[in-house]
Amino acid sequence: MASMTHAPIKFTLGLAAVGLSAFAFAACGNDVPSGAVATVGDETITQDEFDKWLQTAAQGQAQGSGASAVPDPPDFEKCVAAKKKLPVPKGQQSPSDATLKKQCKTEYDTLKTEVMQFLIQAEWVQQEADNQDVKVSDQQIKQSFEDQKKQAFPNDKAYQQFLKTSGMSEDDILFRVKLDQLQQKLTAKITQDAKKVTDEDISEYYDKNKKRFAQPERRDLLVVLTKTEAQANKAKAALESGDSFKQVAKKYSIDEASKAQGGKLPAVTEGQQEKAFDSAIFGAKKGELVGPVKTQFGWYVFEVDKVSPASQQTLDESKEAIKNLLRSQGQQQALDKWIKSFREDYKDKTDCADDFRIAECSNAPKEKTNTGPASGGNPGDAQPAPQGGTQTPEQ
Repeated sequence: MASMTHAPIKFTLGLAAVGLSAFAFAACGNDVPSGAVATVGDETITQDEFDKWLQTAAQGQAQGSGASAVPDPPDFEKCVAAKKKLPVPKGQQSPSDATLKKQCKTEYDTLKTEVMQFLIQAEWVQQEADNQDVKVSDQQIKQSFEDQKKQAFPNDKAYQQFLKTSGMSEDDILFRVKLDQLQQKLTAKITQDAKKVTDEDISEYYDKNKKRFAQPERRDLLVVLTKTEAQANKAKAALESGDSFKQVAKKYSIDEASKAQGGKLPAVTEGQQEKAFDSAIFGAKKGELVGPVKTQFGWYVFEVDKVSPASQQTLDESKEAIKNLLRSQGQQQALDKWIKSFREDYKDKTDCADDFRIAECSNAPKEKTNTGPASGGNPGDAQPAPQGGTQTPEQ
């Protein structure tokens, strides 16, 4: 029978694990106060917060590479010095300071964007949760954290080692788990009214998509494929004299897949095979030895071993799968509509200092037209933190 899967709905704002640095810029321009990188409504994202998460992002990105220095603009002296200590592959020249400085700048620009996305979107989610009276308790956060910790680490020693190398503290991880929990609860609240699916909706979908619930006739074959017609005739003669398909396929067949199965080619439906072979298959009677049939692959001798008639799944049999599908689609549509409005509203409230403008800012750089992925990247992606995925569970 045809099967239908219940696709999960998604609400992902790129709340990623990021990392940290000890330097600072003077945030200037716009309405962003000194010592801050951005404002979201009445809330301020401070330079210290940015530096902290930049340090974490840089440390997580550098795990295993040995270059853990945070890119330090504008001269990137520490970053260049750290890179100069890295071993140079045999046969290659050491890169120049100018090349290393360029690498550091590229890394910094990438990390800066990822950290700003994280901090801004985290503020958006927390403010929206407050506006909608969505709360998550400390106990819920702790329980989710412990569950994920058990899955991610074999023992506490491995977890402690992760904390040392990732640049994240347990409080940082708990903060990310909190954001994930808030997103899940927001999603549930936004989509709760979209769960209603009527019998009429189900019947209408079934009538329009009957083919999706149908199973065509299937035929199980026993086959021998040879390179030449002469070889096919020899194989057919052997079969007619009483040899089994397993014996004959082993001796004559050039099709390794069916040969390994004793000549079996199961569940063939009409239209799958080359036209001449397809016509012969569905024109043959069960148990009838047919061939040789010429194809682009060679010559077939075959027998239809089993016929499974076409079938149609009934409305009653399909009802639950259709209901789940339509409910999921309705929830995702409601969520997509809400997210579009959510992003527009909060972007209008978000001002960024001149050196920290990204797509999520109301004063975003003009050359960047993308408002940022709803399934944003994962700064510090090498970190197997018990962070809580940002994909919501099925409703």
